[in-house]
Amino acid sequence: MDQNFEPNPQADVGATPAQVGSFGAGTLSEKDERLWAMLCHLASLLGYSVIPFGHILGPLIVWQMKKNESPFVDDQGKEALNFQISMTLYLILAALTICVVVGVVLTPAVAIFGLVMTIIAGIKANQGVTYRYPLTIRLIK
Repeated sequence: MDQNFEPNPQADVGATPAQVGSFGAGTLSEKDERLWAMLCHLASLLGYSVIPFGHILGPLIVWQMKKNESPFVDDQGKEALNFQISMTLYLILAALTICVVVGVVLTPAVAIFGLVMTIIAGIKANQGVTYRYPLTIRLIK
């Protein structure tokens, strides 16, 4: 092991500290920015209910409502939307592998991964941390 290696205490899976000055640059207070950013992530939980494509529509609606009022909400809304689109693609691919039996395990694993990452992202956004989901295809920039 390299002796010059120093552990990074801020190394969190997919998380980076919020940049200085990212809050207050819009019309929302810091508390409101964190709330709306969290809602961008957690609105995707609508997809687990009876709303078709609610996991994409929820973050899209929240992001569209507040993206011009806060750079932090804009960033987290894009991140949530990109992750949900990515998860949709991954779930479709996993479901297609059901006929090869591996999909029987892969499909629920992908769904659980999406749920856990969404909850973690919502918590991080509420703490004011710019969260980056792992395994995300960034289609919206």
